[in-house]
Amino acid sequence: MTEKEAPPVAGLLLAAGGGRRLGGRPKALLRHRGRPLVEHAVGVLRAAGCARVHVVLGAQADAVRERAELGDCVLVENPDWAEGMGSSLRAGLDSLAGTGAGAALVSLVDQPGIGPEAVARVLAAYEDETSLVSAAYDGVRGHPVLFGAAHWAGIAATATGDQGARAYLKEREGAITLVECGDVARPYDIDTEADLAHLE
Repeated sequence: MTEKEAPPVAGLLLAAGGGRRLGGRPKALLRHRGRPLVEHAVGVLRAAGCARVHVVLGAQADAVRERAELGDCVLVENPDWAEGMGSSLRAGLDSLAGTGAGAALVSLVDQPGIGPEAVARVLAAYEDETSLVSAAYDGVRGHPVLFGAAHWAGIAATATGDQGARAYLKEREGAITLVECGDVARPYDIDTEADLAHLE
């Protein structure tokens, strides 16, 4: 961090998935601790220190707007959500252009085992617009990830299908700051019926 205040880091929550392996139930609307998963995930980003949160919606976006309390968030609709996570990441980064954000802290709606402690650690590793930071679990890169604004165009150019930023990050392995979070978070995904057991 420089002496002058660094640009804020915006939270970017990818919550557009249709839950194909969950019988077409959108993940954003699964219930966790008495509220929709998307609400829980926004709460985690806020508790970790993200004042600005953009949420990318896709599957049943109208129902999500109706049922989830997302009042303070910027809601970004991704009409191409069925193409995979890459299209949602592109839509989210595009929505942050011109906001003055120095980085996007990207989290996924279907990982409720990752709480504010892990997100705050990744956030704390932000230095400037060239930062690339990732949570790690026993040394293995996972979510959330932080992309400095200098990387957004490159990530958007390579984010296709369900790959997200994987190809971009693979080429820059040496530039990524890994922040170990295995002691405070569990990085499972809610993908299948069996995974629903993780919800509370």
